[in-house]
Amino acid sequence: MLVRQILNLKDSSEVLSVGPDDTVAEAARRLSQHRIGSLVVMRDGEVAGIISERDIVRELGRRGQSCLDDPVQALMTARVVSCQSDDSADAVLERMTEGRFRHMPVMEDGRMVGLISIGDVVKARLSELHMEKSALEGMIMGH
Repeated sequence: MLVRQILNLKDSSEVLSVGPDDTVAEAARRLSQHRIGSLVVMRDGEVAGIISERDIVRELGRRGQSCLDDPVQALMTARVVSCQSDDSADAVLERMTEGRFRHMPVMEDGRMVGLISIGDVVKARLSELHMEKSALEGMIMGH
């Protein structure tokens, strides 16, 4: 399965974002409001980074609530690992697992066209396995 197919299976293609100068409190509010795990940080229409709930919780644990007044750019991951629409789900899953992150922007011609999560990849892979199982059962049963 390709990343393009995973994006097509998602309920929404909308990618929520924040600016690098927005506060961490604003990012946390958006994460909570939309029940998502990360936001892409956009600067002048370009991906500048990504901030996740883990980033915020880690800093809250380290410094307490004072970090909520910091700009997002202080906590975001600036070196974002991305993928292409024609990458395989297995390759993306491997990169996410090795890098220990759960969200990846999908890029085409230097611009972001979507965002996939490890959950999206696992869901698509499970669906693929279910279809393969059904096909094999059909062959065995003579259907």
